[in-house]
Amino acid sequence: MNTSPATTSTPRVGSPLPYNALIWLAVAAFSTGIDGYVLAGLLPKIAGELSVTEALAGQLVSVFALTSALAAPLLGTATSSWERRRTIALALAVFVLGNLVVALAPIYPVALAGRVIAALGGCLLNAAITGHVIHLAPPEHRGKALSFVLGGWMTATALGVPVGLVLGQTSWRFPLVMVSVVGTVALIGILIKLPKLRLPPTTLAERLLPLKQPRLVAGLLVTTGILCASYTCFTYAVLILSPTHPAGWMMILIMFGYGLASMLGNAFTGRLADRFTPLRVLTVILIGLFANALLGAVAFAAAAPAVIAVLGLAWFFLAGIGNGGAAVPQQARLASMAPQSAAIVMALNASAISLGSALGGGLGGLTLTAGAPAPSLLWVAAGVLALTLILHGVVAGLTARHARQVAADPA
Repeated sequence: MNTSPATTSTPRVGSPLPYNALIWLAVAAFSTGIDGYVLAGLLPKIAGELSVTEALAGQLVSVFALTSALAAPLLGTATSSWERRRTIALALAVFVLGNLVVALAPIYPVALAGRVIAALGGCLLNAAITGHVIHLAPPEHRGKALSFVLGGWMTATALGVPVGLVLGQTSWRFPLVMVSVVGTVALIGILIKLPKLRLPPTTLAERLLPLKQPRLVAGLLVTTGILCASYTCFTYAVLILSPTHPAGWMMILIMFGYGLASMLGNAFTGRLADRFTPLRVLTVILIGLFANALLGAVAFAAAAPAVIAVLGLAWFFLAGIGNGGAAVPQQARLASMAPQSAAIVMALNASAISLGSALGGGLGGLTLTAGAPAPSLLWVAAGVLALTLILHGVVAGLTARHARQVAADPA
């Protein structure tokens, strides 16, 4: 076990990235990535075995996200005085336990309780990982470091989710066992390789202090909007795409393609965020996501089935590129708004992510329960993205005004 002293120092400019530590954080992100995506491809099986509707089965995804959104600030405050490696390890252990509860659940309420337990560990884990990466990486390589660790999440969608779906053809419970095994491997690596880090403890008021900045609040809501649009469709992707791709192996390949697309988006934007401004990169991504959702909705509504089979895949994979690519520039931009409170801002962003995921899954479920066909979810996502683009413009304007004020009065 690493016994190096705790530190709060920031790496010097020009320091190399500590990949021997970052790799285990990426593996932990890999386990949470499988958990976040694989259930969406197994909704019919889950619904059948637990005797609930597919819309209700989808709430296993939403309750995880909602619990994360509400619990992250409280848990972050309660553990702020803890040494960071210990916090990450404990959070990962709780996450693994929750997934085992879901895997063994005989009835829907027990599965729901397991998702709450997993969320309590997962929300603390994700924020702690991001905060640790920011402190491990030198400033000029933060985009690359975040991209590397988030690549664990993206790799989960490309490799872990398809493998989980293959296992899930026998039982939907097996992928959750796989998540627990991968999480345990990550836990061992973190305890051995991750250096200690102790940050000044914070109160809940201090953690929420950045929310006094209107531009930061609006920026966090941009995160919520992106994830809401994404999960409105992704949670029910199997219902949207299965009419033109009914075979089980087709959905496995489609999820594999989505994961590769997400990895591609993440890999490119991590470097672009270091080269260009995160604002410019994020603007292009948001415009692309909105146009893709709008054109996809039109295609599903008006095109012939044979055409939908092709255009539906194009929409899904392009959404993967955009959703995978949005994370790094958005996180980099938020961190730049409050550089002295980067860890707190990342914790708030984790809550914004979870809130968006919960809203998306819930919004999609309500739309389906109201009797709308699954492809109509693309119209809902397009509407959410339109509002998010407007909010993104507001954030850009507020940020520019703040920069002018600082330039005029540095004191």
